[in-house]
Amino acid sequence: MFIVDEKDKEYRFQDHGPKYLMKGPRMNFAIVQFQPGQDFRAHYHNIMEENFYILEGEVDIVVDNVVHHLTKGQFIHIEPKEVHYVINRSNAVMRMVSTLAPYQDNDKIEVDNPVLE
Repeated sequence: MFIVDEKDKEYRFQDHGPKYLMKGPRMNFAIVQFQPGQDFRAHYHNIMEENFYILEGEVDIVVDNVVHHLTKGQFIHIEPKEVHYVINRSNAVMRMVSTLAPYQDNDKIEVDNPVLE
């Protein structure tokens, strides 16, 4: 058992990206933040499934070249091998919860970002 306070952790890229509250041994749990216009490289996982729950703002999550526009309170589940790309195309900060399971240390395969209109 352990307790983590979000304020004691930092986003990977100063003001955006994932802020891991837990990394392994069985799953990852992170708060992800994107400023307007920021994105995260398209990728997929061979073993891990990924979930996003939108806490604040809105975001486009592209899964296998299909754009899904999510807003506060919405949840998306992404299966292993589904290519996903996340971009904040709004004018406001977006924050969401991200979970990855079962935890694998090196299970992220980056691919080219999709071309969005």
